[in-house]
Amino acid sequence: MEHADVWDERTAQAYDAELGAMGSAAVLGPTLDRLVELAEGGAALELAIGTGRVGVPLAARGIRVSGIELSEPMLARLRTKADAEHVPVVVGDMAHARVPGEFALVYLVFNTISNLLEQSEQVACFRNAAAHLAPGGRFVVELWVPDLQRLPPDRTAAIFSVEPGRIGLDTYDVLLQHVVSHHFRFGEGTEAELFRSRHRYVWPAELDLMAQLAGFALEHRWADWDGSPFTATSGSHVSVYRLPVDGT
Repeated sequence: MEHADVWDERTAQAYDAELGAMGSAAVLGPTLDRLVELAEGGAALELAIGTGRVGVPLAARGIRVSGIELSEPMLARLRTKADAEHVPVVVGDMAHARVPGEFALVYLVFNTISNLLEQSEQVACFRNAAAHLAPGGRFVVELWVPDLQRLPPDRTAAIFSVEPGRIGLDTYDVLLQHVVSHHFRFGEGTEAELFRSRHRYVWPAELDLMAQLAGFALEHRWADWDGSPFTATSGSHVSVYRLPVDGT
């Protein structure tokens, strides 16, 4: 299934309504605070900006925000919140599309780098981020830590969420580092709806090597946007990579 088939009109229309906690002030507040701090007054580029969950309120904070987005239905939803003058967006692949100008900050949130299903494409994404940055610029990646401890021996599936009206199930291909997330939604009757998305999971050490190949060095790694320490039991991380200040 291609990216355009997953992030289609139907998914785009439902995306904001189904964000849950990820769209709340409790999550967005620390995210925006940290991005403003890391941008240091410079321009920011969001890869896979989607419907503008982060990019639009970041622009409202006074940061000059641009974006790259492959899904035109997702971009159409963003345009209901901000026009092209305030948040310009290039339609294209986050691993290769280029945006005019030079940026102090490039960021990629909510596990989105895992939407690139080949290691080579994830490496290309780091290189594309570096190509947009001024010397000393930062690339920020928010990503979950692969939780293979939940996977029983000789099994390829694990439940990751059980909520009223929703069950989440991941199926793994540990050879290719691929996972398919299955989101089952159901109501009072017998009908159910299934949404699936494919990902390539990445270990933090592998992500660091991708960064080195693109000329970055790890500056910070936190468990969350509030700067809490990253530990062996952390389920996700916010990693900040920086280019050399002298550009060499």
